[in-house]
Amino acid sequence: MLDFRQIFTAGMVLFAVIDIIGNIPIIIDLRKKVGHIQSEKASIVAGIIMIVFLFLGKEILNLIGIDVNSFAVAGSFILFFLALEMILGISLYKDDAPETASIVPLAFPLIAGAGTMTSLVSLQAEYEMINIIVAILINIIFVYLVLKSSAKIEKILGSQGINVIRKIFGVILLAIAVKLFAANIQNLF
Repeated sequence: MLDFRQIFTAGMVLFAVIDIIGNIPIIIDLRKKVGHIQSEKASIVAGIIMIVFLFLGKEILNLIGIDVNSFAVAGSFILFFLALEMILGISLYKDDAPETASIVPLAFPLIAGAGTMTSLVSLQAEYEMINIIVAILINIIFVYLVLKSSAKIEKILGSQGINVIRKIFGVILLAIAVKLFAANIQNLF
């Protein structure tokens, strides 16, 4: 059954993890390097990746012998470090610059990366599947709109505005990481 509170909360978690606003500088840089960005393809593929992982993530983990709580605790560390990157403006993990702005650098890992996958598996413990799917779809629509209008957004917000938003969502993501860790570490023992 649709629960707007669950949709909103799951949507905010995914919004913070995907951090499409904070990734505008990366998107703009990609656009300058390779020209056109395939917004539609990147959004659709990222949405498909997230929904498939939502349904098959637990089975994949079971296949390799990892329980959901262990994955959630490990994921809380990933989210913690992503939050530190956002808050402190540092880069703990640096990927090579892509040669094309195709599906690979945008859909995965920029939009549907490790933090997003971890969050999806973790959200399953607290929320109904339909509410998570709706939250994914809302986020994908927002991602598409941001990808399509990233140059306009950059002009409106400016680099300082983007940095402020990135730091705010970094703090939110840090709180989510701590909550995930606390909720799942108890279930391990």
